[in-house]
Amino acid sequence: MIGIINFYRRIQIPKEYRINNRIRVPEVRVIDEKGKQLGVLPSSQAVQLAEGKGLDLVEVSDTSVPPVCRIMDYGKFKYQLTRRERNSKKEHKASSIPDTKEVRFKTRIGEHDRQSKARQVSRMLKQGAKVKVSVMFRGREITHPEIGMDLLRSVAEDLADDAMLEKPPGFEGRFLSMVLAPQKSGSLGSKNTKGVKEVAKDKNT
Repeated sequence: MIGIINFYRRIQIPKEYRINNRIRVPEVRVIDEKGKQLGVLPSSQAVQLAEGKGLDLVEVSDTSVPPVCRIMDYGKFKYQLTRRERNSKKEHKASSIPDTKEVRFKTRIGEHDRQSKARQVSRMLKQGAKVKVSVMFRGREITHPEIGMDLLRSVAEDLADDAMLEKPPGFEGRFLSMVLAPQKSGSLGSKNTKGVKEVAKDKNT
């Protein structure tokens, strides 16, 4: 089956396949299940040959003259091809969407708990994840956004040498959030790294 998949990677194949008696042309060029060229045969003879092996005759290139057909287990081939395409989409999706985690702080968090959560953020960054650092406001706390900003500045101060600022602080509903990314090697003087330090520096102004 791997040989069949590799074969189709080298040839343009249609989305839908004509198989067996649905192949209407009088003659086809036939490749057997082992990849051996059998030459040009009448379509009816090629179908009988495939059926005699308990397999299918599948038209794999209708642009050739005569069309190219292959003897194969069509059901098994479609299953393998569908699974490969599904896995390819999953891999593409996983590679295109960064792994972003979130750590939430309460506005009334104690200093010990704040430092503990900051260390948690640091561990996530070292593991290669981006981290959304959020401060959650409850009730009338939302009228004092400076509390959340001071908290984010404290976290930024703790992580100023280890993180890059992916997204500056901003409100998302009742959450004040910033997104940090792992600091890349050699990026100490980068704009994004300075961004984290600027957030931290504002704490002292």
